[in-house]
Amino acid sequence: MTANAPVPISCTIITKNEVDRIGDCIRAVQGLVDEVVVIDSGSTDDTVKIAESLGARVIYHDWPGYGPQKRYAEDMAKNDWILNLDADELVLPELYEEIKALMASRPELDCYRMRIRNVYPGQDKPRLWADYHNYVRLYDRTKVRFRESKVHDTVDTKSERVGQLNGAVAHYSARSYAHIRAKLDSYTDLQAKVLKKPSWTLWARVPFEYPLVFIRYFIVRRHFTGGWDGLYSSHLAAEARIKRLFKFLEAKKMQKTGGRG
Repeated sequence: MTANAPVPISCTIITKNEVDRIGDCIRAVQGLVDEVVVIDSGSTDDTVKIAESLGARVIYHDWPGYGPQKRYAEDMAKNDWILNLDADELVLPELYEEIKALMASRPELDCYRMRIRNVYPGQDKPRLWADYHNYVRLYDRTKVRFRESKVHDTVDTKSERVGQLNGAVAHYSARSYAHIRAKLDSYTDLQAKVLKKPSWTLWARVPFEYPLVFIRYFIVRRHFTGGWDGLYSSHLAAEARIKRLFKFLEAKKMQKTGGRG
């Protein structure tokens, strides 16, 4: 790499059966990154075929959990700077240009957050004031890496200073509302296996969990700007949280009885 050359980036993506989304995800970073590394955990559709046709390097790796899979993707990348995306995410033009300029001028920091803005099922862009998660997704793997957690896929920034990018990623997290409910159920099943809180604290939360979560999503996260979609999305989030509590309590019961119910 010459002194004036942009810092090379590897884009890492984990997949399984993302045939309808992986193409857009990869095309959105072409010309920005030096390679796309797809870690596939056993797709039975044309995910791998589409990714390879767009120039991605696809590697099969059996599913070990979110954090370990993303760490494996880091290990497989050729470059130290990583742009991590999920297959249902799309780098928007403003962020594309921002990252391009940042890497051309050499980053001052070792990790950067970007806003992941949610898109409702059937919509083509984030709504007005769309809620978002603000995650580190652009980083130097020699300084920071994804955590080992099987449930939480976040980068451990340690004591590093973290920069903030202004551009955003569009997150097409669900193909339908039925898909949202299924994803939430699957995720809370995983969480129930690792929870270590005492049962009495969980029972104390039961009467308040649904209304508080609904208010948080509908008002604080501004789903009221989404009309019916916002109302229903807030309901699904609150429903998932109350179901999660009961899954936690059932798991606690099974632990005490040795799995006898």
